Amino acid sequence: MAVSHPEPRGEHLPADADSVLKLAAQSMFDQFAHTAMGMMVVDRDHRIVWISDGYKRFLPALGHEESDFVGRRVEEVVPNTLMAQVIDSGQPILVDLLTNQAGTFLVSRLPLRNEQGEILGALGMVLLDHPETTMQPLIAKFSRLQRELDDARQQLAAQRRPKYTVASFIGAGPAAMEVKRQARRVAQTDSTVLLLGETGTGKELLAHAIHAASSRAARPFVGVNIAAIPDTLLEAEFFGVAAGAYTGADRKGRDGKFKLADGGTLFLDEIGDMPLALQAKLLRVLQEQEVEPLGSNQVQRVDVRIIAATSRDLPAMVAAGGFRADLYYRLNVLPIRLPALRERLGDIEALVEALSDDIARRSGTPPKSLSADALDLLAVQAWPGNIRELRNVLEQATLMTDDLQLTSTHFTGLGLQAGGARRAVPAAEPNAPAALEAPKPGVPSQADIKPLPQAIAELEIQSIRNALAATGGNKLQASRLLGISRATLYEKLPMLAKADAAAS
Repeated sequence: MAVSHPEPRGEHLPADADSVLKLAAQSMFDQFAHTAMGMMVVDRDHRIVWISDGYKRFLPALGHEESDFVGRRVEEVVPNTLMAQVIDSGQPILVDLLTNQAGTFLVSRLPLRNEQGEILGALGMVLLDHPETTMQPLIAKFSRLQRELDDARQQLAAQRRPKYTVASFIGAGPAAMEVKRQARRVAQTDSTVLLLGETGTGKELLAHAIHAASSRAARPFVGVNIAAIPDTLLEAEFFGVAAGAYTGADRKGRDGKFKLADGGTLFLDEIGDMPLALQAKLLRVLQEQEVEPLGSNQVQRVDVRIIAATSRDLPAMVAAGGFRADLYYRLNVLPIRLPALRERLGDIEALVEALSDDIARRSGTPPKSLSADALDLLAVQAWPGNIRELRNVLEQATLMTDDLQLTSTHFTGLGLQAGGARRAVPAAEPNAPAALEAPKPGVPSQADIKPLPQAIAELEIQSIRNALAATGGNKLQASRLLGISRATLYEKLPMLAKADAAAS
């Protein structure tokens, strides 16, 4: 056991100073061994090299005899010990509680060093056994704090856990599959994502999914709906408030959403509703990755991945002066357009099944199926509210009846249009009724109706052709006009070339 020599107080040091110090060290060691309820010495390889007579009485409870205890690594024979940590770190643990099958003990652990300061091993002492009786108030407080810490950790883990994955975006049609492909691709980067689409198309779900598929999945996901917060509170909500920044402010201050999302993802929903005055400050944060709370002169570094979403036409807002162009370009790095429900009616049945199961689970009612005529009715609606509206209609119909199957009559009075944008029907049979062969004036004939996949493909081709013409063949600018990634545009170019070749 190394002992540091005190500084000499004069020019003359007694000749027997080293002997006195060694005697003091031995005396201290003997005193510890005599007064402590148990003591052990462990070498630098974590092996137990000596135990006191007092420590031997704990051996039966640990399931050992002295012969198979001394000489073994301490972590193999003393559950929950931190002696190895003291040796590896060189840091003492002066007071600690150790609990194992032998009981609960108040212990102390000290590293042992040679004269060069190198770790030789560690000394462990049992200061008190059964401290739960002799130190009941302290133990009770420790137990309460430990429970509170465990509860806080569980709550924090639940809050950070992503709610959705990419698989949660229901649909197997071309439009839905393209959204999933893009989501998985952008999840592998830390670049800013801009989700574009009408209200109710699943932008928040996809933001969760991208976070869940990213390397930040274990870190916080913090969402803020800009449209739901008064303009006067947005700055404090984003950047936080320093202690005492204004009358009524929290005495300890308050972290903003950027700070709460540090290391994770910040989802800015309805970014198009952000006031112009705040857009410049947001741009600076995105560029510098640092925030300055209200009332503070201290700049705080943050590491946040941004996913923004909007149902508004940002390019039009930029042209009208309602949205900063520089912020738009900063956000529009990886745009993903979510299709409206009317653009992927082939996914209606899968969406209805998933939504019905969720409605049943939340309401505690049996799951209900839909008849063919009910599905046909849902498939001809315009759905301006998209999936959110579809869920609302299903929930109303489900809760208003005890029937286990919903037919078209269950949706009567819920605002659905029986004669909406009707789906394409097969060619007329030879004996088809005359009404099908002679449509009313103003109503397209069956010959004018193209299969939906063909109509969508032709619309895509024409949109790509128009975008390339408008940008002089610049594919990057064309992809931005179309609201798709450049990689997606390149994947669709062969389709355009094939169509041009067929036309020639």
